[in-house]
Amino acid sequence: MKKLIGLVVVLMLACPLGGLVGVAALVTTVASSCGSLVVGTIPDSLSAQTLDGRSLILDQRQLTHAGTIITVGGQTAHVGHAGVIVALMAALTESTLRLLANTGAYPESASYPHDGVGSDHDSLGLFQMRPSSGWGTVAELMDPEYQARAFFGGVSGPNAGSPRGLLDIAGWQILDPSVVAQAVEVSAYPDRYANFEPVAEAILGALTRSSIFAETSRVVFPLPEGTYTNTDSFGWRIDPYTGERRFHAGSDLAAPLGMPIFAVADGVVSFSGQRGTYGGLITIEHTVSGERVTSYYAHVYKQGMHVVAGDNVVAGQHIGDVGSAGKSTGPHLHLEIHPGGSSQPAVNAVDWLAAYSAADLTAATAGCPAA
Repeated sequence: MKKLIGLVVVLMLACPLGGLVGVAALVTTVASSCGSLVVGTIPDSLSAQTLDGRSLILDQRQLTHAGTIITVGGQTAHVGHAGVIVALMAALTESTLRLLANTGAYPESASYPHDGVGSDHDSLGLFQMRPSSGWGTVAELMDPEYQARAFFGGVSGPNAGSPRGLLDIAGWQILDPSVVAQAVEVSAYPDRYANFEPVAEAILGALTRSSIFAETSRVVFPLPEGTYTNTDSFGWRIDPYTGERRFHAGSDLAAPLGMPIFAVADGVVSFSGQRGTYGGLITIEHTVSGERVTSYYAHVYKQGMHVVAGDNVVAGQHIGDVGSAGKSTGPHLHLEIHPGGSSQPAVNAVDWLAAYSAADLTAATAGCPAA
C-alpha cells in the first residue's frame, strides 16, 4: 500500500504528459493527472445505463481509452470535471469509446493499433475526427492522446482553434453538456449526446474513486475565526445574477478581500487555476474517516493562490486568499464538499464541517497576509 501511495505522489509531481498517458494505455495500475482529476485502477469492465434506460457493458480497453481522456483533461487547464464529462459523452456517442480505423477512406489506418473499423465518411478514432476537416493526419488521429488533446483544444491544443475544441467555445461552462459536445463534433444528429451523460458520470466516478490519499489528521474551518459571515446557504435559491431558481452547491462565506483560506483537511491539491464561473479555484483530494472527499475553494483572489496541482497540504495550511473572481457579487469563499470525490454530489459544507467538529483557527494563528 505504501508503495502504491508513493507511486501516486511521484507521478503527481513529475507528470510528463506523453509518458503518463502511455501508462494509462498499457497497464491497469495507478496513473495520475496534474490537473483536476486522478485516474486510479482501471477495472476489467463497467456496467452503466444510458438516459433512456439502455444498459451498456464497457470492457477494459474502452475504459483505458476513457482513462486517457480523463488524464489529458486533468492535465489541461480549465477543463476539469465538467469538460471531461463532455468529452466522454462525445466519445461514447461517436465510437462507444473505441479507437476506430476507416479502411474505406484510409487503408493505412488499419496499420495503427485500433479496436475496430468504422465507415462514417473519412472519420477516425475515438471522436470520429476527419482529416478532411483539419483535425489532423491519419497517424495523429489514430493516437488516443492526440484525439483527446484535439477535442479539448484551447491554447495547448494542436489545432489553434480551427476546428474548435471544447475550450475554444465561448461560455461552454454554462451550456448544457450535450450542446457543447455538438458544438465540437458538429454532428448531423445533435440529440444523441445527452443520452450518454449518466454513462460518462459513471465512468468518471469509477475510474477516479479508487485513488488513494492518506487519512487526514484533523478537519478545520477554512477561514479564521470571527472573520466571516455565512451569507448564502446550500440548496435551492434565487440566483442573484439571473433571478431564476437554481441549486446552489456550496456555502458562501463572506470575508474581507485577501483573508487567508485554509485547507479543511490534509490532502493533495488536484487543481489550482481559473475555471469558469468559479473564478480562481482550488480543489483538494482528502481521505476523511476512510472516505474520499474533494473540497472546492472558489472565487480565490488571482494573485493569492499559494498552491499548485500536486502539492501535499495539511489541514489549516494557507492555500489561497479570499477574492471575488468569477460569478461573484463580492469578496467571499464559495466552499463545496464532495464526499466520494468530485464526480459525486456536493453536501452542505457547513453541516459537514460541524459533523467533524471542525476547529476554528484565529486570525493571529493564521498569519493573515498584509494587504
